[in-house]
Amino acid sequence: MESYYGIGAIAGICVLILLMGAVKQKTQWIFILLLRSVAGVVGISVVNSLLESQGIAMSAGINPVSVLTIGTLGICGFALVYGILLYQLL
Repeated sequence: MESYYGIGAIAGICVLILLMGAVKQKTQWIFILLLRSVAGVVGISVVNSLLESQGIAMSAGINPVSVLTIGTLGICGFALVYGILLYQLL
C-alpha cells in the first residue's frame, strides 16, 4: 500500500515539473493536455459501457493517474491503460 503512495507522489512531482516547464514555454501545450484528458475520460466511459454491454468484466477506472497518462501520451496512453487491464486479466 505504501508503494502506491510513493508512485503517486513521484507521478505528481513529474506532472508538476512538466506543467512548470509548459507554462514557461507555451500555454498551448496545457490546452492540448486538458483537451486530451477530457477526450480520454469520454473515451474510457464509452469503452467501459461498450465492454459492459458485451458482458466483458473489464473496465478502466477514471482516476487522476489514468487521466494524466492519457493526457500526456494521447492515444498511446489510452491503449496503455487498457493494455494494463488486459494484462491483469490474463
